Amino acid sequence: TRCSAPAAPRLRRLCLPSSGRASRGPPPPPPSPPPPPWKSSPPTAKVHALYSSRARLARVVLKKGKTQIFRDGSPMVYSGAVDRIIGRPPPKTGDVVLVADGSEKPIGWGVYNSVSMFCVRLMQLEEEAKRDPASALNMERLLEERLCSAVDLRRSLGFPSTNTNAYRLINSEGDRLSGLIVDIFADVAVIASSAAWVEKYRQQIQSLVSKVSDVKHIKWRSSTDILKEEGLDMSEQKEPAPSSYSGTVKVMENGIVYLVSMEGQKTGFYADQRESRHFISTLSKDQRVLDLCCYSGGFALSAAKGGATNVTGIDSSGSALDLANENILLNKLDAERISFLKEDATAFMKGAISRNELWDLVILDPPKLAPRKKVLQSASGMYRSLNALAMQVVKPGGLLMTCSCSGAMTQSGLFLKTIQGAASMAGRKVTVLRQAGAACDHPIDPSYPEGQYLSNYLLRVM
Repeated sequence: TRCSAPAAPRLRRLCLPSSGRASRGPPPPPPSPPPPPWKSSPPTAKVHALYSSRARLARVVLKKGKTQIFRDGSPMVYSGAVDRIIGRPPPKTGDVVLVADGSEKPIGWGVYNSVSMFCVRLMQLEEEAKRDPASALNMERLLEERLCSAVDLRRSLGFPSTNTNAYRLINSEGDRLSGLIVDIFADVAVIASSAAWVEKYRQQIQSLVSKVSDVKHIKWRSSTDILKEEGLDMSEQKEPAPSSYSGTVKVMENGIVYLVSMEGQKTGFYADQRESRHFISTLSKDQRVLDLCCYSGGFALSAAKGGATNVTGIDSSGSALDLANENILLNKLDAERISFLKEDATAFMKGAISRNELWDLVILDPPKLAPRKKVLQSASGMYRSLNALAMQVVKPGGLLMTCSCSGAMTQSGLFLKTIQGAASMAGRKVTVLRQAGAACDHPIDPSYPEGQYLSNYLLRVM
């Protein structure tokens, strides 16, 4: 499906001269712009001089044979790859450190964590530092450059546009800012933090994001459980700033209006399924559609807009369904053709099977069932059971779009095998018509395949 959209309003660049910076938040210290390369020493010499001038920086020295994976771009230096740490006093969580090979020669730099299983998140490799010495060992400058790059990428993909103003601006490792996610919902930026370094640079991040065109409000959301593994107890942190946005905001995606709650799941809205929701709208004309685990009604509303004769959405969350019902009104849809029911998806499907009730098109998008690899086996059983039930409520020859947002499941490659197991359990035959993942504003770094979490299969069920 097409990702680009027409006539995107321009996003003003974040790389502003110091005199043109917005007044919100304390301005970073004005850096002296580096001289042009042709008027200065060679970049390599500049980098080495910079490293020498930062001789007090701690060095995280890698074990023999463990260097290449990080030279190739993997950003997460796990503790098992570290041979020793050189530096007195030892580095603290959030400190900038050099990462070096066994001969203690730096291969790059990153931010340190004394508690996490990932003791360094690499920010820049030496080769890149040679090309851009101004940002070497400078987190504020690097943040600005990476955010500029993310803005430019989304602009090139058509975000925001006249019919879509909900999109992902920063996708963690995919935008080379591991542990940081930024979603834009109309004039609200939701910043999700899952790394100690993100919390340390909170003020700078908020200041930079506030400069993105059309952003008027910031909502900061800290991933409490993940940050606990990073050594941060968020219950001991200060209360969020009074300016932190709350309530709801209206957004548009593919011409459909949604009400997004700032207190909702994840960042409040699942922009990763945008392209699949649009695809569902193209399949729905004159169809009877069932949207299971519908949250605020994304697939259901897309089906209704696509001309479905009847759409039913099922979710166990009352607050999510309040949003879904508001969305019916916002889009002026016929309440006789689309409705939402508060019920457990498994119980609903079992009841439908007992009534021999069938649908032309079924969407199954359950919550994350395998948050960790260690529960993958039990999660596979749950996915198999859910899909077997879903297949039994699809008319012979009908379609099932089934999803998994569990990174452990997607990366294991077992989801399709689990689907086949479900078909055998249900006594049905399936063929794969389409395979998809997250939308194009959710880039993935191939050197960090763990960033690939969403699986989406469209099946014909016989």
